Order: sequence, then structure tokens, then C-alpha cells
Amino acid sequence: MKETLFLLPGLLCDRGLWRHQIETLSQDYDIRVADFSHGDSISAFADHILEAAPPRFSVAGLSMGGYVAFELLRRAPDRINRVALLDTSPFADAPEHREFRLSTMEMAKDHGLEEVMNLLLGRLIHPQRYEDEELVKAIDAMAHRVGIDGFLCQQTALLNRPDSFADLKGIDCPVLIVVGRQDGMTPVKVARQMAEEILNSSLVEIENCGHLSTMEQPEAVTALLRYWLQN
Repeated sequence: MKETLFLLPGLLCDRGLWRHQIETLSQDYDIRVADFSHGDSISAFADHILEAAPPRFSVAGLSMGGYVAFELLRRAPDRINRVALLDTSPFADAPEHREFRLSTMEMAKDHGLEEVMNLLLGRLIHPQRYEDEELVKAIDAMAHRVGIDGFLCQQTALLNRPDSFADLKGIDCPVLIVVGRQDGMTPVKVARQMAEEILNSSLVEIENCGHLSTMEQPEAVTALLRYWLQN
């Protein structure tokens, strides 16, 4: 029987975030992608996964998906084989981050997602990729599939998420931590802090890569995930 791997998307992302990983790993693993377009709390997102998952499974979460992974580790550590944390943070929002989230929510309600994406794109990918039309179109398409209502629900969940830093020392399953070296949203220093706290962890920093590592450097991330799953 194939091992089940749940892929947990980030804000305004869906299975398109994991396209390369799904295409490459599905032959050997039971790949399932969580849908975070409904529900307005990290707990609700975790509930959805636990209801759908087999008795034991592995998890890879990027950004918001990592926050859900922390919740799963709190709720059902005995069901999780291993965890991959990509471009994520164990911390709750600082005040300035909360203000930014609230402002983007108002922007989405007043002007739609196009303006929000124009603001966010510079935070999501490496500056050298701004002119990568295929990548930018794929990111924009994901955001519009999630939609304004999904975005507002996700931002509400993120605003109210718990701080997970104190839980890191208690994680005892194998953990892979991946971060884009140029990630401006969840910087390398945060990934290094996590690696210092989680005893059974490995940290990989990907060069020439921003926040959406699975799309910016898909081959590298897929290779890392395959190695993590096999070891």
C-alpha cells in the first residue's frame, strides 16, 4: 500500500502550488491535496484533514500549510509519520503583519483580488522571476480559483492562529525544513530557528528562490521531498 502524503497549500494557493510534486510523486505515493477554500480557522482546516486521512500519513505544508501542520502535530502526533515545513513560520503574527492582513482584506472587498495580487507578488517570488510570465500567470490563476471569499476566510484563520514556537521541542517525528534563500515573507533566520528547536530535523536552503519554493524551484523541492519520504 502506498504511503499517503497530504500536501497543504498556502494562502491563495491550491493544488497548482504542488503541480510538479503531484506529477512526479504520485506514481509511488498516495498524494492528496488539502482544500483550504472553506473554513475560517486553522483548527477547521486540520479537522478536514484528520477526517479524510488514513490512520497514519505524512504531511508537507507551505506557509499557511505549515501552520496547519503544526496544528496536526498538536492534535494527532501519533498519526503522522513525518512532516515537511516549507517557507513557513512557527510564530503568530506580529502587530504589523496583522495590520497588513487586515488591509489586504479591505482591499479585496473594495477592489477585488487583482489589486491584492499586484501587492503580494513582490513578496511571493524571487525578484528575478517577476518577468516569468508562465509562473506569474499560474500564481494569479490559483488566487482567482480560491476567490475573494476563500481569501477572506484564510486571512481570518491566519489572524487567529496560535503561536507554535513552544511546541517545536516536542516534535519527535522526522522533519524536513525547506526555505527559499530569498524568501521575504518567512526569512531564512526563521527556518534556522525552527531547525534549532526541532531535534529530529534537517534544514535545506534553496538558492535563487523566494516564498513559493514548490513553483519557483520545483525540481529541487520534489527531489528533497522524495529523499525525505524514502528516509
